[in-house]
Amino acid sequence: MRKLIISIIILAGLTSCNGFLNVVPNDGVATVDMAFDLRSTAQRYLATCYSYMPVDGNVASDPAMLTGDELWDLVGRIVSNTSARVPNTYFQIARGLQTASKVYANDWASMYEGIRCCDILVENIDKVPDMTMQEKEQWKAEASFLKAYYHFNLVRKWGPVPVIRKSLPIDSDVETVRVYRENIDTCFNFILRLLDKAYKNLPLAVESNDELGRITQPVCAALKAKVAVYAASPLFNGNEEMASLVDNQGRMLFPAKSAEEKAERWRYAVTACEDAIRVCEQANIRLYNISDVSANYRLTDSLRQTLTLRNAFNNRWNSEVIWGNTQIQSSGDMLAFQQWTMPNMTDNAHSTGGYRFIGVPLKIVDQFYTRNGLPMANDRDWDGVNPNALKTGGESTNYWMEEGYTSIASNFDREPRFYAFLGFDGGKWLGQLANYNDLKPEDVLHIECRNGGHEGRSGGEVGPVTGYFAKKLYPIYCNFTGTNQFTSYRYAWPIIRLTDLYLLYAEAVNEAEGPNGFHSDKMFEYLDAVRSRAGIPGVKAAWDSHSNSPGYYNTQYGLRNIIHRERLIELSFESQRYWDIRRWKEAPNEYSKGIYGWTVTGSAPEDYYVRKLIATQTFGLKDYFWPIYTYYLDRNPNLVQNLGW
Repeated sequence: MRKLIISIIILAGLTSCNGFLNVVPNDGVATVDMAFDLRSTAQRYLATCYSYMPVDGNVASDPAMLTGDELWDLVGRIVSNTSARVPNTYFQIARGLQTASKVYANDWASMYEGIRCCDILVENIDKVPDMTMQEKEQWKAEASFLKAYYHFNLVRKWGPVPVIRKSLPIDSDVETVRVYRENIDTCFNFILRLLDKAYKNLPLAVESNDELGRITQPVCAALKAKVAVYAASPLFNGNEEMASLVDNQGRMLFPAKSAEEKAERWRYAVTACEDAIRVCEQANIRLYNISDVSANYRLTDSLRQTLTLRNAFNNRWNSEVIWGNTQIQSSGDMLAFQQWTMPNMTDNAHSTGGYRFIGVPLKIVDQFYTRNGLPMANDRDWDGVNPNALKTGGESTNYWMEEGYTSIASNFDREPRFYAFLGFDGGKWLGQLANYNDLKPEDVLHIECRNGGHEGRSGGEVGPVTGYFAKKLYPIYCNFTGTNQFTSYRYAWPIIRLTDLYLLYAEAVNEAEGPNGFHSDKMFEYLDAVRSRAGIPGVKAAWDSHSNSPGYYNTQYGLRNIIHRERLIELSFESQRYWDIRRWKEAPNEYSKGIYGWTVTGSAPEDYYVRKLIATQTFGLKDYFWPIYTYYLDRNPNLVQNLGW
C-alpha cells in the first residue's frame, strides 16, 4: 500500500487540451508533503484527482458504448488498411464473454485509487501556504465531488460496494482492510450526502475557458439529480430479484422496501432535479437551438434543424453542456473512433476517408419516431403503409435523401433526429465541406451502402455492418484532406447535458405522482421543450392529433413508455442507453430482439433491404452487474460475489 500511495503522488496529470487541467509532474520522486508545499504542486495533485475519471466516448474505455446493444462491430475484425486492431475488448461484454476470472472494463481498483487520492487532497490542502481559504475550500469540494462520482461509477457497475468514508492508514492491519460491501441504500445515501457537502463551496461557473471541465454548482446539482433518479429506479430501489444477495454476516445488500419507501426515493429525485434545473438556469445553461446555428450559417430550414441537433451534442462546450469529460479531448482514440465509424463518402470532389467499421442495429433505428413524433405502429399516417416497401427520393426530400435514389419506405417521413443522428443508404451526410452557406442539395454528400456503392462491402471486414451509422457522434468539422490526413474535431464528451436533466425530471415526476399530479404542467413543459427542439409536436398534441391511441399519456404506464423512448432517442449513442435499460429492468426484453442489419452484400435494393440476423444476445439476472474479480475475492473473503457469477 505504501507503493500505491507513492505511485499516486507521482502525479499522472489529467489529459486535456485546456490550460488548467493539462498538467504534468515535476521530475523526481514526490511525497505527500512535497505535493502540498506550494499551490503549484497542489494544483498538480488536484489534477491527479481528476485523472481517474473514466474516458467517456472512447470505445476502448467507455463501458457503455460497445458493451451493450446500441453499436455493433464485426467479430474479430482486423484492420487491414492500418497497423492497428479496432479495440474490441469491451465488445466481449456485448457478446456475453464476461467472466469473474476475466473481468472486462475492470476499473474497480482505479476507482478506489482515485477515491484515496481525493481523500489525501482534502486531508492536506490546508497545509499549502500560498492559497486563500476560499480556494482551499473549493478544491476540497471538487475532490469531494470526484470521490462521490467515483463511488457512483462503482455502484453503476457492481451495485453495492464498499464505501470509503475515510481512507485507511497505510499501516492498517489485514483484518481492517478486509472491508465489506455496504447495502445499496447506504451507498446511494453516502454519495448524495457527499455531493451536498461539496455543492456549497463550488462556484456557479468557471472563471475562464481554461477551466472548462472543472466542477461547478450546476455540475454537482445535475449529478445529484442523476444519482437520485438511479437510486429510485427499479434495479436499485427495493429490487426483490436481488434479495438473495447477502454478505457473510447475513446482511441483505438489497434491503426490502415498502411501496411508500420506494415512492419516497422518487419524490426525493423530483426535488433534486428541480434544484439542478434551477441552478442551471442561474448559470445561463440553456438548450442549444436553431438561432445558434443561424448566427453562423445561412442554411435551409431542414439543414439548420439537422445541424442544431448534431451540434447540441458534439459542438464543444455549447450552451446546454452541463458537464463535459475533458479526458477524451486529447485522446487519439477520439480521432480513431470518428474515422473507424464514418462512411467513406466519395464523389468527384470529396473523399472523407471513413472506415465504416461500426454500425447501428435495426432495433435502434426502429425506435426513432415518425415526423409526427410517434412510434410508427401508433401513427395513423402509417396505417396501411408497408415500411419495407421500396421508395425513391424526390425533390421534396432532397436535403436528407439523394434525389432519384431508391431506398426503403421506413427511411422516409421520420423525425428530424432520425436524419440528424443516423447515416444510411441513400441518406445525406452534412459535413466535410469547406463552406456551409447557401448549400444546394447536390452540395451535401450522400451515402451508398449497397454492394458496389462507395460505402458498400468491399471485403470480409471493410464496409457497413448493419447499413446504418451513428452520424450524431461526428461533428461537421471533421475532414479528410487530399493528402490523406484525417482531421478530427475534438470535444469534451458530454457527461450530462440539459436535455438529459429535463428527461430525468419528467421520469421522476411521473414515477412519483403519475401524469396528472402537482408537477404535471412543468413535466410536460420540459418534455415538450426537448421535442420542440427536435422538430416534433409536443406529447399531447402528437398523441391526440396523430395517433391511434389518443390520451395514451394519461396513464403512468403510458407516459413511462413515452419518457423512456424519448430518452433512448434524444440521448442515443451518448453512453446512456446501456445504463438506462438496466436501471429500468428492461434489458432482458431489449436484448431478446437480437442484432439485425440489412443484407449489406446485396447490390439491388430488393436484395439489400432484407433484414438479416447478425447476432443474438442473452440477458440474465447476473448481467445487471459486473462480476467482482476473483482475485479480489480471494484476498478479501468479506466481499461476496454478485449473483450468477
